[in-house]
Amino acid sequence: MQALNLNDLDLIRAWSSKDPSADLHFNFPVYSATGAMSTSVVYMELEPGCHLGRHTDSAEEIVVVLEGTVRGTVGDETGELTAGGIVLIPAMVPHDLLNTGTTKARAVGIFSSSTVVSTFDHALQPIGRRVVGTPLPPEETPAAIGA
Repeated sequence: MQALNLNDLDLIRAWSSKDPSADLHFNFPVYSATGAMSTSVVYMELEPGCHLGRHTDSAEEIVVVLEGTVRGTVGDETGELTAGGIVLIPAMVPHDLLNTGTTKARAVGIFSSSTVVSTFDHALQPIGRRVVGTPLPPEETPAAIGA
């Protein structure tokens, strides 16, 4: 059994130098390199007024809001989500989450693939890249990517 507590994760900060409100903290606790065969999980935190940054993902995603209030945008649709709310995001559809509340928002994204490539409208700092994602599994373990 692979078990973890989201409260114990070391979070990575990413932000956009072109959009000061695109500022998030995240971690991928489950993906191909951690042993997942067909799923990955991202944990995210957003401070009030901050958003992820518009992007697409290579795999379908279900986002579950754990705490706070966010405005989710998926394609041309927008809606408010509070704790317990979920949203389905099809693969390759532009989307974003904005914390519209007064406290930190926390959410989990569950992907239908153990490897995910995300392409942001603006480069994420500190790495200076628009295209990011879960690390690929080692070549010597093709079973980890479903081969």
